[in-house]
Amino acid sequence: MDGVRLKTPLWEEDVEGLSAGDTVYLSGIVHTARDEAHERILKHIAEGKKLPFSLKDGVIYHCGPLAEKKAGKWRIVSAGPTTSSRMNKLEPEVIEKCGVRAVIGKGGMDESVVNAMKANNTAYLALTGGAAALAAEKIKSVENVFWLDLGMPEAVWVLNVEDFGPLTVGIANGKSLYREVGETVRGNLNRIIQSL
Repeated sequence: MDGVRLKTPLWEEDVEGLSAGDTVYLSGIVHTARDEAHERILKHIAEGKKLPFSLKDGVIYHCGPLAEKKAGKWRIVSAGPTTSSRMNKLEPEVIEKCGVRAVIGKGGMDESVVNAMKANNTAYLALTGGAAALAAEKIKSVENVFWLDLGMPEAVWVLNVEDFGPLTVGIANGKSLYREVGETVRGNLNRIIQSL
């Protein structure tokens, strides 16, 4: 397994050392959070309430896992990434107010998130969709779960992962693979249209 090995908590220098296109394998604690969890996080902050977990120097995983409980313990059965663009309007504020160092998901995020990530030294790590069972194999244990009242996929799951990946650095230090690919595609399309 070639690639950068990172362990949570992540520090600024961990993110500064990443380049768009790098392969990363992550170990340590990851918090899942989708739309409703992001909204509740921001509501707690707005109301001056303390979050029941810390995201400082941590990793958010856009994931709605499928879990089962046996003998009083949770086990993640499936843990594929959710399309990250769903969190575009919420992610900049969560990154800034919670001190998040990395976000895992699929499909990339918009320029408002790229700018927030650059300002707060945060990276976006892409995980291939469609490999939910393989992703679950990299989860060593469920350390906790919060806000199950939101439903299993929207709850915040605290996962202990080992060599989670391969993850591709999609956004780091103000550079976005998604932006670069989009610009290349638009340029090629324009050339094709002009040649017709």
